[in-house]
Amino acid sequence: MMSSFGRGASEAELSQLRSTMEAIEVACFSIQNVHPNSVETLSPISFFRRFHTMAERVYHKYEEQAAAAIQDAALREWGFLAAEDKRSLITFCLCYSMEHASSADAYVQAKVSSIGALLMKRGWMELSAAEKDAFFSEVNRAIHGAHGVDAQFAGISFLESLVCEFSPSTSSAIGLPVEFYEQCGASLELDYLQKFYCWAQEAALNVTDKAIGLVATVTELKVFSAALRLMFQIMNWEFRSTANGAYNSSNCRTMLSSGFRRHAVLLTKYECVLVEPGPTWRDVLISSGHIDWLLRVYGVLRQKLASDKIWSDSPLAVSARQLIVQFCSLTGSIFPLDDGQMQKKHLLQLLSAIIQWIDPPDVVIAAIKDGASESELLDGCHALLSIATLTSTELFDDLLKSFRNYGTLQLLSSLTCEVVKAHALANDEEVEWCSEPLDVLLETWSILFGQTDLDKKVLASDGIDAAAKLFYTIVDSQLKAAAASAFDAEDDAEHFHASVSKRDERFSLYAIIARVAADITIPLLMRLLSERFALLHQGKGITDPTCTLEEIYWILLMAGHVLTDPGEGETPLVPEALETEWTREEDERLLHLAKLMPTQWSTIAPIVGRTPSQCLERYEKLLDAACVKDENYELGDDPRKLSPW
Repeated sequence: MMSSFGRGASEAELSQLRSTMEAIEVACFSIQNVHPNSVETLSPISFFRRFHTMAERVYHKYEEQAAAAIQDAALREWGFLAAEDKRSLITFCLCYSMEHASSADAYVQAKVSSIGALLMKRGWMELSAAEKDAFFSEVNRAIHGAHGVDAQFAGISFLESLVCEFSPSTSSAIGLPVEFYEQCGASLELDYLQKFYCWAQEAALNVTDKAIGLVATVTELKVFSAALRLMFQIMNWEFRSTANGAYNSSNCRTMLSSGFRRHAVLLTKYECVLVEPGPTWRDVLISSGHIDWLLRVYGVLRQKLASDKIWSDSPLAVSARQLIVQFCSLTGSIFPLDDGQMQKKHLLQLLSAIIQWIDPPDVVIAAIKDGASESELLDGCHALLSIATLTSTELFDDLLKSFRNYGTLQLLSSLTCEVVKAHALANDEEVEWCSEPLDVLLETWSILFGQTDLDKKVLASDGIDAAAKLFYTIVDSQLKAAAASAFDAEDDAEHFHASVSKRDERFSLYAIIARVAADITIPLLMRLLSERFALLHQGKGITDPTCTLEEIYWILLMAGHVLTDPGEGETPLVPEALETEWTREEDERLLHLAKLMPTQWSTIAPIVGRTPSQCLERYEKLLDAACVKDENYELGDDPRKLSPW
């Protein structure tokens, strides 16, 4: 590195460079090995200033080392520092961020800002209310532009770092008891969190007209994006102290009767975070029209910059969508007890804007294949998932009917169909962009229809039809993919086991969709299986059966997941959704079809040979249990001797 850095430099310059770098290394070592008795003469601030001066002369990357060193030294020696030194150290970090806000080294500025936030947390319980107010008053002045646009951005970024540092899920460990973190978080939430949000609102509002008019400078857009990120971080906070409008038992019944869930839903792949800031936030978020402003700004910019394919991935667009999606999880006592009317209005407002990101699904997917970004699609899918975690299946479906002639389930079905087809046809490069949207959409179906207390009688017929349509698309796409991959080699055993795990996870989600319309989907599987066996009989000894066997393999796996749940023990369970809709005789027919497969076919397509034993084991255990429970079952009724039809 030395030779490449000094290419073309004189010997004197190289000598100076070497000596300076050695001095920096000594400074690093000194900061990291400060003796308690030397603290007064070797304070972290003086080290950092000396470090910065030397780093400016040579290589900016040494500022990163200085930042890391000052953090380690300050935390280690915190108990030995005087109160004034502690305050000065925090102030120095903030001032450094402000003074160097226009620097090209964004990482260094962010690092110093995060150090200031960390030290602020470390000394939070030692600072008086007046000292905190005075400190944040200066930050507020910077956010309102008193020191220029660059300092405005630095002030907002500092508050973002502070909120992240105080949040339990993103905080840094500093070796103190859990109670300390809880006290700091509760104090920040009660005294400052809403103030920070309002400051970010004002900063964003001040630049809104310029942003919409497309005349904002790059730095002003950075301020706008940073303000939105700060608002998102605050909405990502796990509110405890201000959510004081807790629901009693009668209120819980009101929530349930209105179609809204009271508690968080356990998701398979994604974390369900309910945003419950409490009634004190109602004016700031709901009554003020703040959410309407956000949707309007994003909608206008989206329309004006529609021809720019990369705009949707810009920091401003990403930050705005993050906040919009987070608002989809807003719930609790921030809404009044009005039978859920205000919350329904809130979700309708969001859904009417979000639907533009994902509808019509075929057009959206075609645009992505043509080079457009998939970020809006993914965020739209996450928004639907968030709404599903808050609402009953019936309410979820009814939301879209308020301004469209079809329900949300039909939109969800159409969107999932298009993503399923894209995923089945995707090559290795394309599969990445459609895998996550598919996972999110399948998780949404699981939330809506995977409930054990789901009453299908309340579902409209179009909801069941939407599930049946989706399952047909899944089967059709996956059978084509299975046939196309029939001759693929399986050289990588580790990859194979990983893909099997992923496949089984998706099959379980497919099965939930199939059970919604079991009277349509299970006969479909039986018909397809019968057709494939007929093809094998017709072409035996004439045509290569490998592709057909792969399709049989897929159908058997799918049928096994639809008809049984793994349960917690070794014996598979009959899904509750099928207990009253699926008879033993029909199950026996499918078992008989599986028994028809000659074992020698497994030598043609080895992967198929493993399938019958897996599925038959499930079915036989279920039938054995049915034989014991069913008094009308005759021992002579061997399902292996039944005619399939």
